[in-house]
Parts: sequence; C-alpha cells; structure tokens
Amino acid sequence: MDLNNELNLEKMTIAEKLSIMEKLWSDLCTNPESIPSPEWHRKVLETREQHISEGKEQFHSLESVKSRIKDRTS
Repeated sequence: MDLNNELNLEKMTIAEKLSIMEKLWSDLCTNPESIPSPEWHRKVLETREQHISEGKEQFHSLESVKSRIKDRTS
C-alpha cells in the first residue's frame, strides 16, 4: 500500500495531516493491548525502577517541575 499516493500527502495541508494522525491515534488507542511494546521499553523501565529503589532517582510534583521550568525561562 502506497499511502503517499493514496492520501495525496503532498497536496494535504498540515491541518489535514494532523487530523488524519489524530484519527489514527484514536483508533490505535481503542485496543492498546494489541500494540506490542518494544523490548527496549522494558529495559528502560527496569533501569528506572532499579535507580528508584537504589535512591539514585527521585520524584517531583508536577507543580514543582512547572515552577522550575518557569524560573528557567523567565
């Protein structure tokens, strides 16, 4: 299947392309268990869990992160 020719991507506006992407994403989200997770995802999660249990990482509230970003960009 040649989606570029079927959808005429070169003739579509950015808004049209984004709309199609949103529809595809919504459709994929209806059955997330059917989408395989790559092995590297599992490895990253395991590493993060290990770092947390070893005290090498810590959690921050969303508000504190927003505040830090605001301070850095102001």
